[in-house]
Amino acid sequence: MADPVHWARYHWQRLISTEGRESSSSSNSSNRCYQSSKPTGKHRIVIPCLGHFKEEYEKVSKLYMNNKIRTTKYTLLNFLPRNLFEQFHRVANLYFLFLVVLNWVPLVEAFQKEITMLPLIAVLTIIAVKDGLEDYSRYKMDKQINNLLTKVYSRKEKKYIDECWKNVNVGDFIRLSRNEIIPADMVLLYSSDLDGICYIETAGLDGETNLKQRQVVRGYSEQVSEIDPEKFSSRIECESPNDDLSCFRGFVEHSNKDRVGLSKENLLLRGCTVRNTEAVVGIVVYAGHETKAMLNNSGPHYKCSKLERKVNTDILWCVLLLILMCLTGAIGHGIWLSRYSEIPFFNIPKPDGKSIPPTLAGFNMFWTMIILLQVLIPISLYVSIEIVKLGQIYLIQNDIDFYHEKTDSTIQCRALNIAEDLGQIQYIFSDKTGTLTENKMVFRRCSIAGREYCHEENAKRLESYQEMDSEDEDSADHQCGSSTCMSEWQGHNCRAVDEPLNRKPLNQFSGSYPVLRKEDGAGDVPHSGHVAFSSPIETDVVPDTQLLEKFSQISCHFYQQSEETSSSLSLETMYITDFFLALAICNTVVVSVPNQPRQKMRHCSLGRTPIKSLEEIRQMFQRLSVRRLSSSPLPNVKESSSESPNSFVSKLSIFRMKLVSPALDGAAQRAAETCNTDSPEDSQVSQELDMANVAAGCEHNSAASSIELSPLPKLCYEAESPDEAALVHAARAYKCILRSRTPDQVTVDLAGLGSLTFQLLHILPFDSVRKRMSVVVRHPISSKVVVYTKGADSVMMDLLRTACEGTNNSEMEQKKIKERTQKHLDDYARRGLRTLCIAKKVMSDAEYAEWLNHHFLAETSIDNREELLLESTIRLETELTLLGATGIEDRLQEGVPDTIQALRKAGIKIWMLTGDKRETAVNIAYACKLLEPDDRIFVLKSESRDACALVMSKILEGIQKNTSGKKTPSENLGNVSASPSSQALGFSAGLVIDGRTLEHVLHDSLQNIFLELTEKCRAVVCCQATPLQKSVLVRLVRNKLKAMTLAVGDGANDVSMIQVADTGVGISGQEGMQAVMASDFAISQFRHLRKLLLVHGHWCYTRLANMVLYYFYKNVAYVNLLFWYQFFCGFSGTSMTDYWILILFNLLFTSVPPIIYGVLDKDVSAEILMQLPQLYMMNQKSVAYLPSTFWITLLDAFYQSLVCFFVPYFTYYGSDIDIFSFGNPINTAALFIILFHLLIECKSVTWIHAVVMVGSILFYFVFALAFGATCKTNNPSSNPYWIMEKHMTDPVFYLVCLLTTCVALLPRYLLRVLQGTLFPSAVLRAKHLDRLTPEEQREAIKRWKDDCIVN
Repeated sequence: MADPVHWARYHWQRLISTEGRESSSSSNSSNRCYQSSKPTGKHRIVIPCLGHFKEEYEKVSKLYMNNKIRTTKYTLLNFLPRNLFEQFHRVANLYFLFLVVLNWVPLVEAFQKEITMLPLIAVLTIIAVKDGLEDYSRYKMDKQINNLLTKVYSRKEKKYIDECWKNVNVGDFIRLSRNEIIPADMVLLYSSDLDGICYIETAGLDGETNLKQRQVVRGYSEQVSEIDPEKFSSRIECESPNDDLSCFRGFVEHSNKDRVGLSKENLLLRGCTVRNTEAVVGIVVYAGHETKAMLNNSGPHYKCSKLERKVNTDILWCVLLLILMCLTGAIGHGIWLSRYSEIPFFNIPKPDGKSIPPTLAGFNMFWTMIILLQVLIPISLYVSIEIVKLGQIYLIQNDIDFYHEKTDSTIQCRALNIAEDLGQIQYIFSDKTGTLTENKMVFRRCSIAGREYCHEENAKRLESYQEMDSEDEDSADHQCGSSTCMSEWQGHNCRAVDEPLNRKPLNQFSGSYPVLRKEDGAGDVPHSGHVAFSSPIETDVVPDTQLLEKFSQISCHFYQQSEETSSSLSLETMYITDFFLALAICNTVVVSVPNQPRQKMRHCSLGRTPIKSLEEIRQMFQRLSVRRLSSSPLPNVKESSSESPNSFVSKLSIFRMKLVSPALDGAAQRAAETCNTDSPEDSQVSQELDMANVAAGCEHNSAASSIELSPLPKLCYEAESPDEAALVHAARAYKCILRSRTPDQVTVDLAGLGSLTFQLLHILPFDSVRKRMSVVVRHPISSKVVVYTKGADSVMMDLLRTACEGTNNSEMEQKKIKERTQKHLDDYARRGLRTLCIAKKVMSDAEYAEWLNHHFLAETSIDNREELLLESTIRLETELTLLGATGIEDRLQEGVPDTIQALRKAGIKIWMLTGDKRETAVNIAYACKLLEPDDRIFVLKSESRDACALVMSKILEGIQKNTSGKKTPSENLGNVSASPSSQALGFSAGLVIDGRTLEHVLHDSLQNIFLELTEKCRAVVCCQATPLQKSVLVRLVRNKLKAMTLAVGDGANDVSMIQVADTGVGISGQEGMQAVMASDFAISQFRHLRKLLLVHGHWCYTRLANMVLYYFYKNVAYVNLLFWYQFFCGFSGTSMTDYWILILFNLLFTSVPPIIYGVLDKDVSAEILMQLPQLYMMNQKSVAYLPSTFWITLLDAFYQSLVCFFVPYFTYYGSDIDIFSFGNPINTAALFIILFHLLIECKSVTWIHAVVMVGSILFYFVFALAFGATCKTNNPSSNPYWIMEKHMTDPVFYLVCLLTTCVALLPRYLLRVLQGTLFPSAVLRAKHLDRLTPEEQREAIKRWKDDCIVN
């Protein structure tokens, strides 16, 4: 029985696929000849290595990559040279390499050659080991992926064999089974699904677990058996490899020059998983690194933090300081030599007897001093910064407060090098839907034919959910609440999805629904993931009583009568029916059954279809094939008018129609038999066949529809967006149930009308330009082509039919409906609801045929396809009839208002960027306390650039008048939580701007005045903004105001602004993982942003800033000891310390304590930072790392080095100790000074600090004792042998170390004491709060907040 079905469908596809071929092929025959096609720069030719293609395949295949991937940077051979090459891109490493080379020059040698190389080798080795381990992990992953097996057709064995992924090539035929991962980008040529559909899960690409549909190429979907690669005689021409996941252009060209267009619906992408389909076959078009998934895998993105940029600047200052010190040494050495009248005995002459002149000796000494004082540039600082950042990221990721139990997720730190930027954010750009709100769309209200239905019972249901949420119920309470609601509303029979579907993932709430799980058996079926947008609050909709009563009156005969008459009652009935039909079918929802969540819902009545009727369909097709026009099956307008207005479309109605109605019984069979009569018009045949099926359906379902308590079928809806799911569940509540969906048809069970099967002619998907989506169907009752459209009211209202003077009553009625619906939309927006308009359009067959002709040409083009398709779509979506509107609620996330208030008190300006209309955005802004009731709201809306500039100027004047003290009683003033710019003056303003005005504002001539205006506003709300406008706004504020920006969003439309901002935060919500994968940090709730910034941002910045300053201090203080000694050794570049100890001092003895300091130091506790957001402002101003702080630190280092050198100098002045005996107490005292300096700067000392401090001191003494006992003749000029051992027995040594340490650290210690007592900073006062009792602490915090309000 399947053979006649496939035969009819196959020949019908052949009929429509050859549309317009002769005209297009004739015009392009010269440059697209079948035999002479060659790959060009823009396109690629894909042919199999089979049959007569073998010779051509050998030429073409050399141009394309195989499927082997390699994400590693290195190989065994190039690891060392390439890693060194990359490391020497760092200026610091090049600098130290230069010093190593310089030290090998005999004239300027300062150290032993091996000693100079030690610091550089240590740093390079650490980085190389880290890079090597990371690359090895990538190598193991690549090897695992490349060796995965898949079925590839072998031309030698004439069958599919197991082959590794890496051996797959372009042109190979791949056969995949259910749950297999797609190895390469391939065009789908066969699916075991009868409708030619393949379901894929794209979680590997975008994180979305809901199923996507892909279709077999038109013309191949009607095959009775699996495609035979040996018989494949077509070639594919498609675009060159690119990273656009949402687009694919190309066509299949058969041997007879016929072309079939290709789109993304025909492409299976590498990394996706085949679901719900037993077997699929495709031909590879992109392999390996040319696949779209690999082209999108750009690897980890690198951002340079603000603090790191400052560090690079200060290192340049250190370089200048080094040059100055070396110049001093060189000049001093030249002057010192010139003071000798005779050649000094230590100045060894050259072999020719001449000595080096003082000027040349000074020049040589300059380079020697650079080698000697090289430690002034902290080479170990970069390594320490990387280690500290890793430690900080570890602490962030292990913070239990970031864990979200419902989603079983915690924070992800995807960028490891900008954690400190979290402490300096000045602007936050936030999306609304899914970021500030839960992205759980709940159907609240609707307006149909100008009449509003409030759904009060549904509002009560939502209140019950809110009460349960406010009580923080556990899963058992949730179950009880749901079952109560179910029993209460069972009489309405509005349960959208049975309870087992709505339970949370089993690993989170195991045991929540034990009884239900046993009943439905779902627990025995493996579930590949939680179904998105399926929580009870979204799926349970209580119908409006009045609307339900009207809807229940609809019957098949009543509907037909309403189309023929124009009474207000019948018109309203038709509007209601079409409204819910649009909700049910104008989407891309995939229908599944609950006990098998990934199994597609299919109709089983096809097997019961009489074979006799199918045979008659074959005979009719033969008659129509003879009558078909030879040139083109699609007539132009003239042909349509001369032959028949619906001759072509009537063929479409016959052969794309599926006889799958469950009600197809004997009456339908008899109606099908009548199709064999010699009818003069084909349209009559199709109409009779359609009406017979509908009549049978109505008659069959009349009894069932009368039963009020019949249970709704168990279905599971998998939607790509929460809006689609909410509307489908709303329609389901009114017994307009989406039953199944295939590429060619949509079946809806409609109360009173039975099961209706709509021929799905086209789906025009939603895009951000049109802001709407449409479906084109053939109505089973009227047999007319109907366009159902839903979209934003800002664009939909302009597409409606306009009533002119002298028009009929129906058009005037439509005008009234439009006016009333607009009022309802405005009311919905004021309530904070998301609004959508629903409309339809009925097309004549001639109109549809003309549009289809143009649309087919757009589909089969490769170049400019998007522009042509957009033009074709816009041409269709005009002269619409407004059916009604919907209001959907998206509730705020928990803790959003408190988080926004805290961030505002922290001095952060928050902008809300959303695509929703203005009223909805403003309402949500008030709800989340982004705007306050006392705020003065300015709306910026204009149609031209000049008008926009004028409006902004007037708004600025108004704000300046208010802030200057000229206040009127009518103005709203005095908001205590306003931003600092406006709060101090007692005036608070908010700015609201829409997307159309943004186009003018973002022009170069208006950018400055716009930014000036936004700086005077405490909040900015940008509504109806496109993704591109969002990113442009972020870049504008970042570049023009030089401000630190953070962008936070949850969807793919937020990716661009997340990547543009200094810090991007993605929220792992219900719209996939695109935003998370593009972000630097990923959180599960917006409220987590509060602790991330106010606590961890504060800690990360202050810790790293203080550690960097300490490194500069440490290196400058120690290097200056060598510099002061040069004044007493004739600037000869000599060191009073052994070279080994000199090099290891910074590398080992004093390297660990500052790292611990940078990771664990805590100036204020997390509790205080959360309660006092005002402390965050200090980091915004970079108080911890100001230029003045840097120079004060260097001056302190100079002072401490002077004390550390001259106290031992005057102590041992006049004695006969040798050079190393003089340098040892200096070196030991420097160790104590540097470590105790760190102890003074530490805000919190733990046992870890103590262990590291004591360990560093002990390690120094152990090394010095061992070194002095073993190295007898290290340097000929001096000997460190037994130096430390002798000093350890000398009391003067201990006295010198103690006195030097106290005198050196006394000024800094006194300064810190005075700061803490006489003029404490806000951080010090906050730290003092931790020492108070809980009651005293609460009182102190309350006084602090009161003082902030007064100030």
